[in-house]
Amino acid sequence: MKKTPAKKTAPAKKAANPAKAQVRATPVVKKSGSAWSLSIYIYWFIILFFIAATFYILGRSHGGITPSENNNVEITEEALLQSGDYYESGKTKLLSGDIDAAVADLTAAVEAADNNIDALVLRGEAYMQAGNYAAAMDDFNAALEKDSQNSIAYYDRALVNTRMENYTAALNDINSALAARTARPNNVLQMRDLYARRGQLNLWLKNWEGAIADYTNSLALPDGVVSPNVYAERAEALTALGSYAAAINDYSSAVRVISEQIQGATSADERESLSSRAMSYFEKSAALNLKIGNMDAARSDLESSMTIAAALNDTESVERLQGLIRDLDNVTAPAPVEVTEVTETQTIME
Repeated sequence: MKKTPAKKTAPAKKAANPAKAQVRATPVVKKSGSAWSLSIYIYWFIILFFIAATFYILGRSHGGITPSENNNVEITEEALLQSGDYYESGKTKLLSGDIDAAVADLTAAVEAADNNIDALVLRGEAYMQAGNYAAAMDDFNAALEKDSQNSIAYYDRALVNTRMENYTAALNDINSALAARTARPNNVLQMRDLYARRGQLNLWLKNWEGAIADYTNSLALPDGVVSPNVYAERAEALTALGSYAAAINDYSSAVRVISEQIQGATSADERESLSSRAMSYFEKSAALNLKIGNMDAARSDLESSMTIAAALNDTESVERLQGLIRDLDNVTAPAPVEVTEVTETQTIME
């Protein structure tokens, strides 16, 4: 009974595949086997191709996330922000005084795009505001390695060196900033401010002539806003060279600028700060007028300073100035001092 089905099915197999039976009957089995192997390779190649295409399509439909990236990580909106978005967010937070948050956003901007030099510079400024001068210096150096003509990075590095009292290094950076700003102008840095900053550094380094030239160049430029400090600091350099009359004129100009700024001041604290500076400049002018024997001008300066002190309710300064005026009345005018004049034509333009 068991052999009967086997006998019935045997002819069916031969009939169903006559080609195969023919191959077995022929003596050239090796040649037929080679063609069969080639067909197998083509068959598997087609299968592998469709498998690869399927995985590619699936990967594209999931945003191109690889298995290592799709390791239970939640994709948030913050992770999708581009470098420019992080930069703008960091800038906004820095202006609002949230330095730590600004540094975090700017770090993300730097990591998202290695060539985002603006993010490096701004993060350096954030570090500088936080007092982390080493980190600020690293960022400014990194920015300059990527862009050797970045005047803002040079200027900011000069500020860091100034705060660290590396005045010579700061002066070199300002020189580089001036050269870079001249070669590639921008709307961020004003040449007036660059010359004023270099004048200040020259003043601190006791390069009186260089300071006077820089302050003069700063005042001659049309861009930016004139600071009373420029006049007052040039007056200090002029005083060091014995050019007392020119120094007195600069103190008068500083007071004039302050009076204009007080009119536009928006807070009482700002007006008080400006008034205190004007009071100080009047006193310095009085000392110089006394030195050259101009007693009436010296008295007028002291009275102006005392008027400001009274308006500020600074009783201590009022009493001190009253004493100086009394002493002045008892002083015989000294012989005029020979002064050295420094003209504004002595400039060093780069």
